[in-house]
Amino acid sequence: MGLYDRDYIRDDEQPGYFLGGQRSMVTTLILLNVGIFLADVLMDGRLSKFLMLKPDLFQKPWNVWQLLTAGFAHDRENILHVGFNMFELWLFGRDVEVVYGKKEFLRVYLSLIVMSSLVWLISIVAAHRQAEVTGLIGASGAVVGIMILFVCHFPRRIFNIWGIFPVPAWLLGFLFIFQNISGALDPIRRDNVAYVAHLAGAAFAYIYYSTGWNLGRWWPSRLSLSALKPRPKLRVHDPEPEENLSDQVDRILEKISRQGEASLTAQERRILEDASRRYQKRRQ
Repeated sequence: MGLYDRDYIRDDEQPGYFLGGQRSMVTTLILLNVGIFLADVLMDGRLSKFLMLKPDLFQKPWNVWQLLTAGFAHDRENILHVGFNMFELWLFGRDVEVVYGKKEFLRVYLSLIVMSSLVWLISIVAAHRQAEVTGLIGASGAVVGIMILFVCHFPRRIFNIWGIFPVPAWLLGFLFIFQNISGALDPIRRDNVAYVAHLAGAAFAYIYYSTGWNLGRWWPSRLSLSALKPRPKLRVHDPEPEENLSDQVDRILEKISRQGEASLTAQERRILEDASRRYQKRRQ
């Protein structure tokens, strides 16, 4: 089977009410974040206080869910907090979602939230600053990671700053990372910006891009009401590996259409070869 062939069988979707419907995952995440922000305003900040990652998590490990929920809460007194985060998610996330697909994009985004939150928490504990901070909220760590993935895939894409100055994506990413490194290393600067979380999101995104990790084993393959049903004790068939392979092939073929066959890594070529062998076995 040639690299550009799509002559393989894809399993039909399972029934259920899937998160996002026909909308893009970027749009769904933006709507979710804005909805939580508006609800928090109406609740006078009680919702964000509940979702916030507290610095005492290591003393209260049963609140581990805060590593994820903190990424969906924003400062209700500063609309620019949620505004800029969602604008950047929309600006960079659309093309990244096209590269990875809706489900893998969601896995990456959620993983970025958890990893950036965890690294921020470790940095606070290591610096003995638990008493200085209330907690962490915001999607910035994940959004920065999405921006880095965009830069890795489209480094020469041009952005017109203020509509005047053309800047390539790679330079924009470099300047943003440099700014965050400067902020993180400044011992005096205290402007309530989680620079460490930003850098952690960027680092995880780059590692993900470089290694070609498949996050399908970390998160559910789909979010649906059927996932809430109790599973039988005996499992006759598990379609997950096949579905993950299909998702990976989709992503790789999309990458070929955008960047050419020469852009493929050795791991991505092995995935295509594996898909080709499985298809040939089905035809025999």
